[in-house]
Amino acid sequence: MSESDPAIPTVIRDVEHLEELLSRPTPGVVESMGRLDGDIIVLGVGGKMGPTLAHMAVRGSEAAGIKRRVIGVSRFSSGSLQEELNRDGVETIRCDLLDADAVAALPAAKNVVFMAGMKFGTTGKESMTWIMNTVMPGAVARRYAGSRMVVFSTGNVYPLTPADSGGARESDQPGPIGEYAASCLGRERVFQYYADELNSPTAIIRLNYAVEMRYGVLVDLARKIHEGQPIDLAMGYANVIWQTDANAMILRSLDHVSVPAAIFNVVGPETISVRKSCLRLGELLGKPVDFVGEEARDALLSNGSLGYEKLGQTTVDADHMMQWIADWILKDGQTLGKPTHFESRDGKF
Repeated sequence: MSESDPAIPTVIRDVEHLEELLSRPTPGVVESMGRLDGDIIVLGVGGKMGPTLAHMAVRGSEAAGIKRRVIGVSRFSSGSLQEELNRDGVETIRCDLLDADAVAALPAAKNVVFMAGMKFGTTGKESMTWIMNTVMPGAVARRYAGSRMVVFSTGNVYPLTPADSGGARESDQPGPIGEYAASCLGRERVFQYYADELNSPTAIIRLNYAVEMRYGVLVDLARKIHEGQPIDLAMGYANVIWQTDANAMILRSLDHVSVPAAIFNVVGPETISVRKSCLRLGELLGKPVDFVGEEARDALLSNGSLGYEKLGQTTVDADHMMQWIADWILKDGQTLGKPTHFESRDGKF
């Protein structure tokens, strides 16, 4: 896509403009929403990606001429998110997914996007991490027996791979590092079991790492550079994907659920160099960059080839994201204050 394409603006003006871009359905999403039958329920809609993914499902369905319910489920414990989702055409339900009785009372839906889980703050709360990431999914899988299930997971289930390898593929053996990653592999195993046991066609999405203006690997790096903090190079390489592209691929995976469960890596096509990315961000921000340490020979990397073949190509490359992010930071745009901790090599978050 060229910069003259309105889908790829030169700058992102504000949060309203950003959220419109993040929820704008691609032609592939519109086609998928047109083929899909039944309502969609998004469990854990209150996270970083949930609101724009749910809104994209609404917009894609409307563009396809399909009338369906898109239901967002979360505790909605603070802020105005519930009101905003309702405004955008997403029906909302307050629910603590750890309450099995409340899960059993959720409305039926032929299509489920499961986004709930725990990552940040897991160190010191390991028992809650395992409950959230392995026990609660069982109650959800039983409630929606026979439904199409798209389940969020993470590339953290893979071991570190050589930086020049192209990243781990879906057929590679997992090798989680740390309790968070191990619990995410546990979540996958729970949904794989119930896919077979209850004949629930399922797709597992191993995502790393989604980026928009308010959070993500590139935002973490840019903010450190802007604030004059040193950049640790130990995790010297990463995958990043523009969140609109990730949302689109995830919704399109509803076309590719199966029994046994399918697995897709959802990542950007580039293995970015942290060093080179920081130098580029420093140039865009007008700031010097201070590095600490050296790049290890391996990193947490995934290969997205299968996802591009089945779920569509990405539309925004890393350099364009960096241009947007630098402009956003220079004009003091809103951020979520939720660092990815992508640099962790010991699996502690």
